[in-house]
Amino acid sequence: MPGTGTPTTGNGPLSGVKVVELAGIGPGPFAAMLLADLGADVVRVDRPGGSGLAIDPDYDVSNRNKRSVLVDLKSPEGVAVVLDLAERADILIEGNRPGVAERLGVGPEACRERNPRLVYGRMTGWGQEGPLADRAGHDIGYIAVTGTLGMIGKPDEAPAVPANLVGDYAGGSMYLVVGVLAALQHARTHGEGQVVDAAIVDGASHLAAMIHGMMAAGGWQDRRGANLLDGGCPFYGNYETADGGYMAVGALERQFYDEFVALLGIEDEAPGRKDFARWDELRTAIADRFRTRTRDEWTAVFAGSDACVAPVLSLREAPHHPHLAARGTFVEHSGITQPAPAPRFSVTPGAIRSGPAQPGAHTAEIAADWDLPRLVEGDG
Repeated sequence: MPGTGTPTTGNGPLSGVKVVELAGIGPGPFAAMLLADLGADVVRVDRPGGSGLAIDPDYDVSNRNKRSVLVDLKSPEGVAVVLDLAERADILIEGNRPGVAERLGVGPEACRERNPRLVYGRMTGWGQEGPLADRAGHDIGYIAVTGTLGMIGKPDEAPAVPANLVGDYAGGSMYLVVGVLAALQHARTHGEGQVVDAAIVDGASHLAAMIHGMMAAGGWQDRRGANLLDGGCPFYGNYETADGGYMAVGALERQFYDEFVALLGIEDEAPGRKDFARWDELRTAIADRFRTRTRDEWTAVFAGSDACVAPVLSLREAPHHPHLAARGTFVEHSGITQPAPAPRFSVTPGAIRSGPAQPGAHTAEIAADWDLPRLVEGDG
Protein backbone atom coordinates (compact mmCIF):
# COMPACT_ATOMS: atom_id res chain seq x y z
CA MET A 1 0.00 0.00 0.00
CA PRO A 2 1.21 3.55 -0.66
CA GLY A 3 3.07 5.04 2.26
CA THR A 4 4.13 1.72 3.74
CA GLY A 5 7.65 2.04 2.35
CA THR A 6 7.15 -1.00 0.09
CA PRO A 7 7.62 0.07 -3.55
CA THR A 8 5.02 -1.19 -6.01
CA THR A 9 7.18 -0.29 -9.01
CA GLY A 10 10.77 0.58 -9.70
CA ASN A 11 10.08 2.85 -12.65
CA GLY A 12 9.97 6.20 -10.86
CA PRO A 13 7.11 8.70 -10.58
CA LEU A 14 7.74 10.02 -14.12
CA SER A 15 7.44 6.61 -15.79
CA GLY A 16 5.70 7.09 -19.14
CA VAL A 17 6.80 10.71 -19.56
CA LYS A 18 8.77 11.26 -22.77
CA VAL A 19 11.49 13.89 -22.85
CA VAL A 20 13.65 15.13 -25.72
CA GLU A 21 16.90 16.84 -24.73
CA LEU A 22 18.79 18.82 -27.35
CA ALA A 23 22.38 18.23 -26.25
CA GLY A 24 24.12 21.04 -24.43
CA ILE A 25 26.34 21.45 -21.39
CA GLY A 26 25.76 22.15 -17.70
CA PRO A 27 22.29 22.89 -16.37
CA GLY A 28 20.24 21.53 -19.28
CA PRO A 29 21.75 18.02 -19.20
CA PHE A 30 21.55 17.97 -15.39
CA ALA A 31 17.84 18.86 -15.51
CA ALA A 32 17.27 16.08 -18.03
CA MET A 33 19.22 13.66 -15.82
CA LEU A 34 16.97 14.51 -12.88
CA LEU A 35 13.89 13.79 -14.99
CA ALA A 36 15.49 10.53 -16.14
CA ASP A 37 16.37 9.55 -12.55
CA LEU A 38 12.69 9.95 -11.71
CA GLY A 39 11.68 7.54 -14.46
CA ALA A 40 11.17 9.68 -17.57
CA ASP A 41 12.24 8.27 -20.94
CA VAL A 42 14.85 10.85 -21.94
CA VAL A 43 16.19 10.84 -25.50
CA ARG A 44 19.26 12.98 -25.83
CA VAL A 45 19.80 14.39 -29.31
CA ASP A 46 23.58 14.51 -29.65
CA ARG A 47 25.29 16.34 -32.43
CA PRO A 48 28.10 14.90 -34.57
CA GLY A 49 31.40 16.03 -33.07
CA GLY A 50 30.10 16.33 -29.50
CA SER A 51 28.55 19.02 -27.33
CA GLY A 52 31.74 20.89 -26.48
CA LEU A 53 32.19 19.59 -22.92
CA ALA A 54 35.69 18.14 -22.53
CA ILE A 55 34.76 14.98 -20.65
CA ASP A 56 34.93 11.34 -21.65
CA PRO A 57 31.30 10.23 -22.31
CA ASP A 58 31.98 7.15 -20.18
CA TYR A 59 32.18 9.38 -17.11
CA ASP A 60 29.54 12.01 -17.88
CA VAL A 61 27.17 11.11 -15.05
CA SER A 62 24.72 13.82 -16.14
CA ASN A 63 23.87 11.54 -19.06
CA ARG A 64 22.94 8.51 -16.95
CA ASN A 65 19.52 6.92 -17.42
CA LYS A 66 19.24 8.46 -20.91
CA ARG A 67 19.33 7.16 -24.45
CA SER A 68 21.07 8.93 -27.31
CA VAL A 69 20.69 9.47 -31.04
CA LEU A 70 23.10 11.37 -33.29
CA VAL A 71 21.40 14.08 -35.33
CA ASP A 72 22.85 16.80 -37.55
CA LEU A 73 20.58 19.74 -36.90
CA LYS A 74 22.18 21.66 -39.75
CA SER A 75 20.57 19.27 -42.23
CA PRO A 76 16.88 19.21 -43.24
CA GLU A 77 16.80 15.50 -42.41
CA GLY A 78 18.09 16.14 -38.90
CA VAL A 79 15.51 18.86 -38.31
CA ALA A 80 12.79 16.46 -39.48
CA VAL A 81 13.95 13.85 -36.94
CA VAL A 82 13.77 16.35 -34.06
CA LEU A 83 10.29 17.46 -35.10
CA ASP A 84 9.21 13.81 -35.24
CA LEU A 85 10.57 13.33 -31.71
CA ALA A 86 8.86 16.51 -30.51
CA GLU A 87 5.55 15.25 -31.94
CA ARG A 88 5.78 12.19 -29.69
CA ALA A 89 7.24 13.89 -26.59
CA ASP A 90 5.75 15.46 -23.49
CA ILE A 91 8.71 17.74 -22.79
CA LEU A 92 11.56 19.16 -24.87
CA ILE A 93 14.60 20.83 -23.30
CA GLU A 94 17.10 23.05 -25.10
CA GLY A 95 19.82 25.39 -23.87
CA ASN A 96 20.85 27.48 -26.87
CA ARG A 97 21.07 31.25 -26.98
CA PRO A 98 17.74 32.91 -27.78
CA GLY A 99 16.80 32.51 -31.44
CA VAL A 100 19.22 29.68 -32.25
CA ALA A 101 16.61 26.89 -32.05
CA GLU A 102 14.27 28.98 -34.21
CA ARG A 103 16.96 29.47 -36.87
CA LEU A 104 17.62 25.73 -36.87
CA GLY A 105 13.93 25.05 -37.40
CA VAL A 106 13.26 23.39 -34.04
CA GLY A 107 12.02 26.35 -32.02
CA PRO A 108 8.85 26.39 -29.94
CA GLU A 109 6.48 27.34 -32.77
CA ALA A 110 7.73 24.63 -35.12
CA CYS A 111 7.65 21.96 -32.42
CA ARG A 112 4.32 22.95 -30.93
CA GLU A 113 2.74 23.15 -34.37
CA ARG A 114 3.38 19.42 -34.53
CA ASN A 115 2.43 18.86 -30.88
CA PRO A 116 0.26 21.54 -29.19
CA ARG A 117 0.54 19.74 -25.84
CA LEU A 118 4.35 19.92 -25.83
CA VAL A 119 6.11 21.62 -22.91
CA TYR A 120 9.11 23.42 -24.39
CA GLY A 121 11.75 24.13 -21.71
CA ARG A 122 14.42 26.75 -22.43
CA MET A 123 17.54 26.86 -20.25
CA THR A 124 19.69 29.99 -20.46
CA GLY A 125 21.70 32.22 -18.19
CA TRP A 126 20.19 35.59 -19.05
CA GLY A 127 16.74 34.48 -20.22
CA GLN A 128 14.93 34.84 -23.52
CA GLU A 129 14.67 38.63 -23.35
CA GLY A 130 16.42 41.63 -21.82
CA PRO A 131 19.54 43.65 -22.73
CA LEU A 132 21.92 40.73 -22.06
CA ALA A 133 19.80 37.94 -23.55
CA ASP A 134 22.06 37.52 -26.60
CA ARG A 135 25.32 37.77 -24.69
CA ALA A 136 27.59 34.90 -23.68
CA GLY A 137 27.94 34.09 -20.01
CA HIS A 138 28.79 31.58 -17.33
CA ASP A 139 27.58 30.76 -13.83
CA ILE A 140 29.87 33.23 -12.07
CA GLY A 141 28.55 36.19 -14.06
CA TYR A 142 24.92 35.22 -13.61
CA ILE A 143 25.17 34.99 -9.83
CA ALA A 144 27.34 38.14 -9.72
CA VAL A 145 24.60 40.45 -11.02
CA THR A 146 21.90 38.89 -8.81
CA GLY A 147 23.73 39.82 -5.60
CA THR A 148 24.12 36.15 -4.72
CA LEU A 149 27.87 35.94 -5.33
CA GLY A 150 28.50 39.10 -3.33
CA MET A 151 26.96 37.45 -0.25
CA ILE A 152 29.47 34.59 -0.13
CA GLY A 153 32.89 34.79 1.51
CA LYS A 154 34.87 36.74 4.06
CA PRO A 155 34.38 40.50 4.35
CA ASP A 156 38.05 41.33 3.75
CA GLU A 157 38.48 39.01 0.75
CA ALA A 158 37.04 38.65 -2.75
CA PRO A 159 33.70 36.82 -2.91
CA ALA A 160 34.16 33.03 -2.72
CA VAL A 161 33.33 31.09 -5.90
CA PRO A 162 30.79 28.34 -4.99
CA ALA A 163 31.75 26.10 -7.94
CA ASN A 164 28.83 26.28 -10.39
CA LEU A 165 26.29 24.94 -7.94
CA VAL A 166 24.38 28.10 -7.01
CA GLY A 167 23.83 29.35 -10.55
CA ASP A 168 23.87 26.51 -13.07
CA TYR A 169 22.28 23.83 -10.93
CA ALA A 170 20.31 25.48 -8.10
CA GLY A 171 19.21 28.60 -9.97
CA GLY A 172 19.10 26.89 -13.36
CA SER A 173 18.44 23.14 -13.51
CA MET A 174 16.13 22.94 -10.51
CA TYR A 175 13.94 25.80 -11.70
CA LEU A 176 13.78 24.31 -15.18
CA VAL A 177 12.63 20.98 -13.73
CA VAL A 178 10.00 22.65 -11.53
CA GLY A 179 8.86 24.69 -14.51
CA VAL A 180 8.48 21.88 -17.03
CA LEU A 181 6.74 19.60 -14.52
CA ALA A 182 4.31 22.37 -13.56
CA ALA A 183 3.66 23.04 -17.25
CA LEU A 184 3.22 19.31 -17.87
CA GLN A 185 0.53 19.23 -15.18
CA HIS A 186 -1.20 22.13 -16.91
CA ALA A 187 -0.94 20.41 -20.30
CA ARG A 188 -2.45 17.21 -18.97
CA THR A 189 -5.29 19.11 -17.32
CA HIS A 190 -6.06 21.59 -20.10
CA GLY A 191 -4.55 19.99 -23.22
CA GLU A 192 -2.32 23.00 -23.78
CA GLY A 193 1.49 23.06 -23.81
CA GLN A 194 3.61 26.14 -23.25
CA VAL A 195 7.13 27.53 -23.27
CA VAL A 196 9.09 27.60 -20.00
CA ASP A 197 11.75 30.35 -19.87
CA ALA A 198 14.17 29.20 -17.15
CA ALA A 199 16.86 31.85 -16.68
CA ILE A 200 19.66 31.34 -14.17
CA VAL A 201 19.50 35.01 -13.17
CA ASP A 202 15.83 34.58 -12.26
CA GLY A 203 16.37 31.35 -10.31
CA ALA A 204 19.46 32.54 -8.45
CA SER A 205 17.61 35.72 -7.46
CA HIS A 206 14.59 33.72 -6.31
CA LEU A 207 16.81 31.55 -4.09
CA ALA A 208 17.60 34.63 -2.02
CA ALA A 209 13.95 35.48 -1.31
CA MET A 210 14.30 34.95 2.45
CA ILE A 211 17.42 37.13 2.57
CA HIS A 212 15.64 39.99 0.79
CA GLY A 213 12.87 39.76 3.36
CA MET A 214 15.34 39.81 6.22
CA MET A 215 17.13 42.80 4.69
CA ALA A 216 13.86 44.72 4.33
CA ALA A 217 13.11 44.00 7.99
CA GLY A 218 16.53 45.25 9.07
CA GLY A 219 17.75 41.79 10.00
CA TRP A 220 20.37 41.43 7.26
CA GLN A 221 23.22 43.77 6.33
CA ASP A 222 23.99 44.10 2.61
CA ARG A 223 27.63 43.08 3.00
CA ARG A 224 29.58 39.86 3.41
CA GLY A 225 30.46 38.28 6.72
CA ALA A 226 28.22 40.49 8.82
CA ASN A 227 25.14 38.33 9.25
CA LEU A 228 23.82 35.31 11.09
CA LEU A 229 24.10 32.88 8.16
CA ASP A 230 27.04 34.18 6.13
CA GLY A 231 29.94 33.65 8.53
CA GLY A 232 29.44 36.82 10.49
CA CYS A 233 28.20 34.87 13.50
CA PRO A 234 30.99 33.08 15.43
CA PHE A 235 28.86 30.03 16.12
CA TYR A 236 27.89 29.59 12.46
CA GLY A 237 31.01 29.01 10.42
CA ASN A 238 34.04 26.83 9.70
CA TYR A 239 37.06 26.34 11.96
CA GLU A 240 40.45 24.81 11.23
CA THR A 241 41.65 21.84 13.24
CA ALA A 242 45.13 20.76 14.31
CA ASP A 243 45.68 18.64 11.19
CA GLY A 244 44.53 21.26 8.69
CA GLY A 245 40.97 19.92 8.46
CA TYR A 246 37.84 21.90 9.22
CA MET A 247 34.75 21.58 11.39
CA ALA A 248 31.47 23.24 10.43
CA VAL A 249 29.54 24.82 13.30
CA GLY A 250 25.84 25.70 13.11
CA ALA A 251 24.89 26.06 16.77
CA LEU A 252 22.38 28.87 16.31
CA GLU A 253 19.67 28.11 18.85
CA ARG A 254 20.37 28.55 22.56
CA GLN A 255 20.10 24.88 23.52
CA PHE A 256 22.41 23.83 20.69
CA TYR A 257 24.88 26.61 21.50
CA ASP A 258 25.04 25.61 25.16
CA GLU A 259 25.82 22.03 24.20
CA PHE A 260 28.40 23.24 21.67
CA VAL A 261 30.45 25.37 24.06
CA ALA A 262 30.26 22.67 26.74
CA LEU A 263 31.62 19.95 24.46
CA LEU A 264 34.18 22.34 22.99
CA GLY A 265 35.35 23.04 26.54
CA ILE A 266 35.02 26.84 26.57
CA GLU A 267 31.76 27.29 28.49
CA ASP A 268 33.51 29.07 31.39
CA GLU A 269 35.41 31.55 29.20
CA ALA A 270 33.04 32.12 26.30
CA PRO A 271 31.22 35.49 26.21
CA GLY A 272 27.44 35.37 26.04
CA ARG A 273 26.12 34.39 22.63
CA LYS A 274 24.14 37.64 22.35
CA ASP A 275 27.00 39.85 23.50
CA PHE A 276 27.57 41.14 19.96
CA ALA A 277 30.34 43.50 21.01
CA ARG A 278 32.42 40.47 22.06
CA TRP A 279 31.73 38.28 19.02
CA ASP A 280 35.32 38.69 17.79
CA GLU A 281 36.54 37.49 21.19
CA LEU A 282 34.19 34.52 21.03
CA ARG A 283 35.33 33.67 17.50
CA THR A 284 38.96 33.69 18.64
CA ALA A 285 38.18 31.43 21.61
CA ILE A 286 36.40 28.94 19.37
CA ALA A 287 39.17 29.00 16.76
CA ASP A 288 41.93 28.53 19.33
CA ARG A 289 40.17 25.59 20.89
CA PHE A 290 39.47 23.81 17.57
CA ARG A 291 43.18 24.04 16.70
CA THR A 292 44.06 21.85 19.69
CA ARG A 293 42.72 18.60 18.15
CA THR A 294 42.41 16.94 14.78
CA ARG A 295 39.26 16.86 12.70
CA ASP A 296 38.65 13.20 13.53
CA GLU A 297 39.14 13.83 17.23
CA TRP A 298 36.60 16.66 17.20
CA THR A 299 34.22 14.55 15.15
CA ALA A 300 34.31 11.95 17.91
CA VAL A 301 33.72 14.62 20.58
CA PHE A 302 30.56 15.90 18.90
CA ALA A 303 29.26 12.52 17.73
CA GLY A 304 25.79 11.82 19.09
CA SER A 305 25.24 15.38 20.25
CA ASP A 306 22.83 18.14 19.23
CA ALA A 307 25.61 20.71 19.09
CA CYS A 308 25.15 20.98 15.30
CA VAL A 309 28.83 20.41 14.48
CA ALA A 310 30.05 18.33 11.53
CA PRO A 311 33.37 17.58 9.83
CA VAL A 312 33.97 19.27 6.49
CA LEU A 313 34.54 16.34 4.14
CA SER A 314 35.99 16.20 0.66
CA LEU A 315 34.07 14.83 -2.32
CA ARG A 316 35.93 11.52 -2.05
CA GLU A 317 35.35 11.30 1.71
CA ALA A 318 31.64 12.10 1.65
CA PRO A 319 30.36 8.69 0.44
CA HIS A 320 32.03 7.04 3.46
CA HIS A 321 30.33 9.20 6.08
CA PRO A 322 28.36 6.77 8.28
CA HIS A 323 25.03 8.53 7.85
CA LEU A 324 25.32 8.89 4.08
CA ALA A 325 26.55 5.31 3.77
CA ALA A 326 23.61 4.02 5.81
CA ARG A 327 21.12 5.92 3.66
CA GLY A 328 22.78 4.93 0.39
CA THR A 329 23.13 8.59 -0.54
CA PHE A 330 25.96 7.59 -2.88
CA VAL A 331 25.97 4.49 -5.05
CA GLU A 332 28.40 2.85 -7.45
CA HIS A 333 27.19 2.28 -10.97
CA SER A 334 29.14 1.72 -14.18
CA GLY A 335 32.33 1.88 -12.14
CA ILE A 336 31.58 5.41 -10.91
CA THR A 337 30.75 6.43 -7.33
CA GLN A 338 27.96 8.98 -7.73
CA PRO A 339 25.01 10.53 -5.91
CA ALA A 340 21.89 8.38 -5.86
CA PRO A 341 18.65 9.77 -7.32
CA ALA A 342 16.88 12.28 -5.08
CA PRO A 343 14.39 12.90 -3.59
CA ARG A 344 12.99 9.55 -2.47
CA PHE A 345 9.54 8.12 -3.10
CA SER A 346 7.79 5.41 -1.07
CA VAL A 347 5.83 3.93 -3.98
CA THR A 348 7.71 4.87 -7.17
CA PRO A 349 11.41 5.15 -6.31
CA GLY A 350 13.86 6.56 -8.80
CA ALA A 351 16.86 4.46 -9.77
CA ILE A 352 20.03 4.44 -11.81
CA ARG A 353 19.00 2.13 -14.62
CA SER A 354 21.88 2.72 -17.01
CA GLY A 355 25.24 4.45 -17.13
CA PRO A 356 26.16 7.53 -19.18
CA ALA A 357 24.58 7.38 -22.62
CA GLN A 358 27.09 7.01 -25.44
CA PRO A 359 26.34 9.40 -28.33
CA GLY A 360 24.19 7.65 -30.93
CA ALA A 361 24.19 4.30 -29.14
CA HIS A 362 20.41 3.83 -28.95
CA THR A 363 19.23 4.66 -32.45
CA ALA A 364 17.54 1.34 -33.17
CA GLU A 365 15.90 1.16 -29.72
CA ILE A 366 14.45 4.64 -29.97
CA ALA A 367 13.30 4.11 -33.55
CA ALA A 368 11.28 1.12 -32.36
CA ASP A 369 10.05 2.51 -29.03
CA TRP A 370 9.07 5.94 -30.38
CA ASP A 371 7.83 4.63 -33.77
CA LEU A 372 10.43 6.57 -35.73
CA PRO A 373 11.47 4.57 -38.79
CA ARG A 374 13.22 7.66 -40.15
CA LEU A 375 16.02 7.10 -37.61
CA VAL A 376 17.04 3.69 -38.94
CA GLU A 377 16.61 4.79 -42.52
CA GLY A 378 19.67 6.93 -42.07
CA ASP A 379 17.91 10.28 -42.35
CA GLY A 380 19.08 11.58 -38.96
